[in-house]
Amino acid sequence: MSHFAAAVVRDVNGWTAAELDITGAADVDDVAERLRDVDPDAKVSLLFVESDDTFLAIVRLDEGDDLRVFGSDSAFVSESRLGSVLLADIDLPEADAAPADDDRPQLADPVGDADLLSDLGVPAPRLLALCGREGMLPSDVTAEVCQLVGCGDEIEELRDA
Repeated sequence: MSHFAAAVVRDVNGWTAAELDITGAADVDDVAERLRDVDPDAKVSLLFVESDDTFLAIVRLDEGDDLRVFGSDSAFVSESRLGSVLLADIDLPEADAAPADDDRPQLADPVGDADLLSDLGVPAPRLLALCGREGMLPSDVTAEVCQLVGCGDEIEELRDA
């Protein structure tokens, strides 16, 4: 499974973006430690993890603490080692016992703290709507969220590098 992990950190001078290697991370605390290392003095640290053009996870640290995590779809946990690393500590919904209707499109099942970006201009309903919008790839959601938060240019430059 391929993935892209972009850290954006904000200090008194604004936002900075860096690609983050989370390969081999043991758990979400290990990922958080790697995110802290990007800028230990950052007021806000965000990590956007896109996996296989299907899943998105967002990790947030405020002043190096208060770890919060959001996942675009609970299936990320069962379909990927990376998903289980990032979302293992989140209470996942129980599987629906009803058989799936093959004609019905499968909807994403977001998990975690959808409010983690509310104070940065992306309230939970907006984040959930972006993740659920048909045709939106995780990279599209990341780009739009980052534009709203104010670090869109930094993410775009990181992707272009």
